[in-house]
Amino acid sequence: MGREQPLSIIVITGIQAAGKSTVAQALAERLDRSVHLRGDVFRKMVVNGRAEMGSARPPAEAVRQLRLRHALAATVADRYAEAGFTVLLQDIIIGCHLAELVAAVRGRPLYVVVLAPRPDVVQARAEARRLASGKTAYKPGQQSVAELDAAFRLDTPRIGLWLDTSELTVPQTVAEILARVRAEASV
Repeated sequence: MGREQPLSIIVITGIQAAGKSTVAQALAERLDRSVHLRGDVFRKMVVNGRAEMGSARPPAEAVRQLRLRHALAATVADRYAEAGFTVLLQDIIIGCHLAELVAAVRGRPLYVVVLAPRPDVVQARAEARRLASGKTAYKPGQQSVAELDAAFRLDTPRIGLWLDTSELTVPQTVAEILARVRAEASV
């Protein structure tokens, strides 16, 4: 497989266990001079005082920290793009936060890819990940897969390329993105 031409910045979003990390990494491996920027790394940097999202009505401090995380990710994405890298900025970006992140990113061209597999597929992926690594995406007392998916689809602006990846493998998803990103994902 040959390397693909630079694309500047691609934002990849979806709910937990939609396949964002796996797809972003596989896509980055197909591109010359690429960076896989995991937005969640900025959340993990907060040692004390971290406020988590996770509920339908998160506390104001959690939203403030989420916006800070997205602003930091946008700045880092811009800097890598300025240095000539294609950036795959991957994070859970739901509702109005997607438009805010798009506005915060200065680099162009900018593309948005939304991974939107069916909730039953996400549930199965989350369970497989829990069994394989012990990582629990959906904790008791937080939003369920179905609740988060419904909110995501209802509240997130329909910008960029929305892909139902329910029946696609990772290589098929990457191929689909590469075939359609320039024409359908530009913002």
